Amino acid sequence: MSNSLQPAASAAPRPPASIDTPDGRSRAVIDAVLPVVDGGRFAVKHVAGEGLRVTAHVFTDGHDALRVMLQWWKEGEARRRELPMKLRYNDEWLADFVPPVPGRYRYTVVAWVDAFESWRHELVRRIDAEDIRLAARVGALEIGAAAARADGADRKTLAAWALELEQAAANPELDAATLKALALDEDFAEVANRHPDRHLETRFAVELPLVADRARARFSSWYELFPRSAGEAPGQHGRFRDVEARLPLIASLGFDVLYFPPIHPIGRQQRKGRNNALATEPGDVGSPWAIGAAEGGHKSILPELGTPEEFRRLVATARAQGLDVAMDIAFQCAPDHPYVKTHPSWFRWRPDGSVQYAENPPKKYQDIYPFNFESEDWQALWSELKSVLDHWIAEGVTIFRVDNPHTKSFAFWEWAIGECKRAHPELIFLAEAFTRPKVMHRLAKLGFTQSYTYFTWRNSKEELTEYFTELSQGPGIEYFRPNVWPNTPDILHAALQTGEEAVYKARLVLAATLAASYGMYGPAFELLEHLPRGPSSEEYLDSEKYQLRHWDWGEDSGLRPFIARINRIRQDNPALQSDRSLRFLEINNDQLIAYMKTSPDGSNRVVTVVNLDPRNAQSGWLALDPSEIDVPRDQPFQMHDLLTGQRFTWHGGHHYILLEPQRMPAHVLAVRRRLRDERDFDYYL
Repeated sequence: MSNSLQPAASAAPRPPASIDTPDGRSRAVIDAVLPVVDGGRFAVKHVAGEGLRVTAHVFTDGHDALRVMLQWWKEGEARRRELPMKLRYNDEWLADFVPPVPGRYRYTVVAWVDAFESWRHELVRRIDAEDIRLAARVGALEIGAAAARADGADRKTLAAWALELEQAAANPELDAATLKALALDEDFAEVANRHPDRHLETRFAVELPLVADRARARFSSWYELFPRSAGEAPGQHGRFRDVEARLPLIASLGFDVLYFPPIHPIGRQQRKGRNNALATEPGDVGSPWAIGAAEGGHKSILPELGTPEEFRRLVATARAQGLDVAMDIAFQCAPDHPYVKTHPSWFRWRPDGSVQYAENPPKKYQDIYPFNFESEDWQALWSELKSVLDHWIAEGVTIFRVDNPHTKSFAFWEWAIGECKRAHPELIFLAEAFTRPKVMHRLAKLGFTQSYTYFTWRNSKEELTEYFTELSQGPGIEYFRPNVWPNTPDILHAALQTGEEAVYKARLVLAATLAASYGMYGPAFELLEHLPRGPSSEEYLDSEKYQLRHWDWGEDSGLRPFIARINRIRQDNPALQSDRSLRFLEINNDQLIAYMKTSPDGSNRVVTVVNLDPRNAQSGWLALDPSEIDVPRDQPFQMHDLLTGQRFTWHGGHHYILLEPQRMPAHVLAVRRRLRDERDFDYYL
């Protein structure tokens, strides 16, 4: 027996019994496709008619050439459109596609190792004559294969090229340079690239969803109005025809969405009195959010407001003046709502035989019964609530502000909004959810088009900078569209309770320029309504939520001229119509906040500076290098204050700012460029 180690006899390699992979010869790797929300669980949001940039991380082993294609299609369509993606750097490939109309879309990426382009890439670097001849023969085979995949004129062209290349490679008298030029002919290559070999292509594992909305989803200016307070005389209950009379004023202020609190019959049982009093007095009209009475529920109209025909006329008249009517959807009931009797299982019942009313301790809402989304009859509940949306869509409403959606089933919203928008892709849903950030983001992912924000409670420079950097640059940018409000019927922030005009102007400028979508509750805001119910309360005294109010509707009353100016600036400057370009600028005073926005094509830039101190003049040096706005460093440029009409010539990278709040608490500056001579400036292009 030998002690030496003897090599084992080599056995012929055998294929594995099974390999669980589609085709191991597919060598292209698609590592990521962006944008994406939660791996494709939720849809990216975009606007129809605007290009969406898709980035794919794609590579392969070795040095072979890749072909990468973006595929996109409208849900329900069999045809898939395809666009070539271009390599940028670091294995990142880019392509833009434009969803043409609102609706739901899908997109994905496919890639393959391109034998023809790999051959051409190698041939370019070959210099040895024999190598070139051999490579030409290989190329002739690739071109012949492309000819077999082609038809018509392309087949003939490629077959002739393959034959010519094969014959040229076999001709020893043909110099290598001429042969190489024939093999690399760009016109022939273009034909060959139309017929690639894709049988080993790799497809990204997920078909990513996209919701394309109309432009108003990205850029909108909201005005909230209680129709019942639109009457001509004090104590007179407003009607839809009274609101019609207000439409020219609201349109002239530059708003494009007119939002109504609930317009349904208001419950009489447990009705709240003025200032949320538990006891009512004769004539108390109650809260519009306490929905339902003997006259009907969520599909009915409060008779004092008018008839369904009058409502439809109001919606049509508003649309003719450029205004969408937004309707409040509050899925809750007054104690005498018909649902309470006809569907008792849709509510939670307490041991004493009463229905559990809404509470947010210490607040109690005895006039409101929430739905029980854990009801055994949940499917009927879902169907009925969706039918409420369907009813008002049929009446011409395309925008819904949803009250407290975070207190309803998330699964319901995903289903209901999805179903409604599949049938009516023009719909817009605004989530009124002042709740925890993750909950707000989840609602946006589930389908809400826009979302309320914490803007009302962000007042310092540090708070505003941190919050709006998150909104404009954070991970939610692909699905969370902020809509910022300086006030609502529920929220009169302490900063507004002084009634100082400078505060109201500053908050308005911040809202209108930091975010592409904003709103205000009026006429309370523009008329500087500022008295709270109590020393530490954020609720209005004599709140319109519980009583009729009579307002001054004069065109020049309060801040209306200033509001009209701000909204005109928003409409005239594309830089202010989206959120992604927001960038805060350095300014050496904590009472001054500065930021810039740029239009997608770079043709419009707006710099805003706001004095956060309502009582004192504040000054500082703003850092804005001319090179950051594509102006030569050695040339002056002009800044046009769109609020006052003033023009300033700036030089260099630091610029002095002085803002006196009693005169004007803000600059909204359009960057201008020099044209033919020192006196001739125009919008920066």
